[in-house]
Parts: sequence; C-alpha cells; structure tokens
Amino acid sequence: MLNLVHLKVLAAVARHGSVTEAAKELHYSQSSVSHHLARLEAATGARLVQRVGRGIRLTPEGRLLSLRATEIMGRVDAATNELAAQVGLRTGRVRLAANASVLSTIVPEAAVALARTNPGLELVLIDRHPAEALQMLRDGEIDVALVFQHADTPFEGEEGFRLVHLRDDPIHLVSQRAGDSLAGHRDSPWIGGCRRCQEELITVCGRAGFTPRIASLSDDMVVVQALVAAGKGVTTLPGLALQAHRRPDVHTTELVGFSRRIHAATYGEPPDPPAVAAVLTALVETAALRGAAAARRDGKTR
Repeated sequence: MLNLVHLKVLAAVARHGSVTEAAKELHYSQSSVSHHLARLEAATGARLVQRVGRGIRLTPEGRLLSLRATEIMGRVDAATNELAAQVGLRTGRVRLAANASVLSTIVPEAAVALARTNPGLELVLIDRHPAEALQMLRDGEIDVALVFQHADTPFEGEEGFRLVHLRDDPIHLVSQRAGDSLAGHRDSPWIGGCRRCQEELITVCGRAGFTPRIASLSDDMVVVQALVAAGKGVTTLPGLALQAHRRPDVHTTELVGFSRRIHAATYGEPPDPPAVAAVLTALVETAALRGAAAARRDGKTR
C-alpha cells in the first residue's frame, strides 16, 4: 500500500533531482530519504530511482509516480484546509500563484485587506506565469491562480477550472517618444516576453497591419523598460506592469481597444472552501478599488 510520507519524499526528490536537497527541504537526514525511497520501491515492486554518477535520476516509473505524488500531496493540503474551515477553525492556508505584474499590485493590497478581516489566514504567494499556475492548480499544488487572457480570446483551460473576473488591464505601447503609434513602429525591433505575451504582441501588431520583428526577449518589466530606454526596441506592457514599475525616460501610449482580462481561477466543484472564498472576495474588492482609482486619475489627466 502506498504511504503518504513515502510519496512526499518522492515528490521532493523529483522537484530537486537530489536526495541531499530533498532532505534539506523535508528536514530529514539523507539516509532517511533513501530509506523512504527504498520502502516505496518495495511497496510498488518498481524501480523508481537509479544512480547516475554521484547523483540520481528518476526512472520512467519514478517520473510517473512522482507526478501523481505531487498531485496527491497538493490535494491532501487542500483537504486539510477545507476540513479546518468546516469544523469552524479560524485559521487556514491559501496558496496563490500569479505573474509579476499582478503579484506586485493587486495581490499585496488584497493581502493587507485580508489580514485585517481574517488575521488567522496564511496566504502563500508564488510567482508563476499563467500556464504554469494553471498546471499547479490542476495538480493541487495551489488553491488560486491569477491568470490573464486577451479580451477577445477564449479561455484556454480544461474542464474543472472556475473563473472570477477581476478587471480588464489596458495594453500600452512603450517607446522612447511621446505620441507614438503601433503603425509607426512596423519596421522597429520589438522586445517580446513569454509565449503568451508574444502571442498577444503579434495579435496587437497584426491589427495594425504588420508582424513585429522580435529582436530581444525578456519577461522582466524592469529589464524591458531599460531596453526601451537604451534604444534596443519597443514593446507593449499591461497597465498593471507600468503601475508596478515605470521608468521616467520611457513613454507609454494606451492602445485603445486592447486589454487583458484578469481572472482568479480555482479548480473543482463549488463551493470554494471558506478560506479560498475569503481570498477571492479580497481580490475582487481590491481590483475594483484599483480600477476606480485609475479611472479617477485618467479623468483628471484628460
């Protein structure tokens, strides 16, 4: 019979590719980790790890079981939180993953509000791109994923994901000159980001009648703006990224009609556990307050 402790050890070894690092994470001795792996191999009748030089690697059977182990341990954590809420405990832990622009704007403000209304709730935050966050959500490694999609693109997700719309985030052209337009940069070098961001950039430029020549790549909003300031290209960034970090020596132009839709995603059948529901409420309220503040600022600058 499979043992949760053994599965936890295998998942840690898979994450680190090392008995030593897995032992550090779990606060076990190396010999204890090796013992648990041996017991798991005996229980399954399969060879799960093999020695390679001074290290180890998972066999195909080990990789298969490690994927399931990660999902099982995530579900156990989720069940623990749900049960604690069900029996009336005022504590809980919610694991949330989001990309940098959201994690540095909406999420910290929501965390502050949450700490006031639910002081016993622990919020664990992880920086991940949307695709990675959704995979973690499906595997039970997190409880909430903040993701974005282009406004006219259907959500790319399997059945089981549930979405709460937080806000629309306008897209801006970032360049060295004020008053620039997309069409004016059809021959310029462009700075792209992750796969999803590049798809968004190609879509935006395509509506202006050209395909961008992507000369540089970076997912970091600080690096991207530094490259623009240095004359290495132009790019697009969402409004939240510019709220998180804005260089004074670059210019931004909002691209009317282009925006990202930001959602909080959960997985599985409703209702959400009370702790997760509290986090979603804080996110929705914070996003609404930020949106209202941005609208007031825009009204004053026009």
